[in-house]
Amino acid sequence: MTESLEALRRAPRSHPEIAGNFPLDDAIIEALPQDLRVVSADSYGSSAWSVTARINTEKPDGTPARFFLKVWLHGRSTTLANFNPAVLKCTTESSGKAQLAGEFAVMSELYKTIPSLVPKPRGYGQLRLESPPTYFFICDFVNIGDRLPDPVALANRLAELHSTSISPTGKFGFYVPTYDGKLPQTTDWDSSWASYFGKLLTGILRLDIEVNGPWKELEDLAEQVVNEVIPRLLGALESNGRSIKPCLIHGDLWEGNIGTDLETGNIYIFDACSYYAHNEMEIGMWRTEHHRMKAKAYKREYLRNMKPSEPADEWDDRNRLYSDKTKLMYSAHVPGTNVRNQALEDFKYLIEKYGSPPETWSSESMGEV
Repeated sequence: MTESLEALRRAPRSHPEIAGNFPLDDAIIEALPQDLRVVSADSYGSSAWSVTARINTEKPDGTPARFFLKVWLHGRSTTLANFNPAVLKCTTESSGKAQLAGEFAVMSELYKTIPSLVPKPRGYGQLRLESPPTYFFICDFVNIGDRLPDPVALANRLAELHSTSISPTGKFGFYVPTYDGKLPQTTDWDSSWASYFGKLLTGILRLDIEVNGPWKELEDLAEQVVNEVIPRLLGALESNGRSIKPCLIHGDLWEGNIGTDLETGNIYIFDACSYYAHNEMEIGMWRTEHHRMKAKAYKREYLRNMKPSEPADEWDDRNRLYSDKTKLMYSAHVPGTNVRNQALEDFKYLIEKYGSPPETWSSESMGEV
């Protein structure tokens, strides 16, 4: 990404009338609403994964409109800043085009379903730099705060999304690849949720191994979870006359991807990696210790709006299983963390209940996880 930033800075300024220390590519300017006059662009803020800038513009009536520019270092989504009305992201990762195409697609799907829930996506594209290839994404912006969302309000909005969304194929998955952070996840359509989730978990484990190295115990347990636990625990959702609806979920709904409008109090979600899933999948990540959304109030309020699927008495075990997607994905993003061990203990617990544990295991030695 340093190469891309330096290429931007070395390029002749095609718009010398635009003040500031951050040069703007023509593709960026053309992606902004055409009735705006770009006043300046300056480096702004700091981020571990990106370089950022603020774009100041004026509407025809002289009203200021500010944009937030982000050049991705690792193609990783981060939270929106308090600039209005748009956010711009760029990436030069080899997967950057697919990554930002995926973000545009999922944000468009969310906006189409509930327009008031997400900033309106405006487009994505490639900068005009000859080298390296650099891609961007733009969406409308709202003035949001970074405090934790109100549990009741958030639960109401999520329940609305999950209950009103309709899979275009009637299946689980999504029509383009999507990225959780900088890493891809399985989105191929599947009529069975148990089958889809098994492929999703297997793919994420593969990413974790690529980053953190092989771990035979974890790999063996994961294989047993896919072959025994998932068919039993998730298969029960679609057996004995039961069925579950594929619901559009955000896919990475931690506190950094949720904001509250400081003026209206409306809740917005962003930086999505959506797919059509079992609605309970959305809140699996609220079980993880490395997120602040683990407060019981969030799950409690959600379940008041969306009752647990049957078998209802297995809801907590499904929640545990769904949380392991987040744990392994986090491990793949942040090598060396102990969440890998947490996933392993979860797998042992679930195999003890729904699989065929080795005779060397015992309920006493397993304990509660």
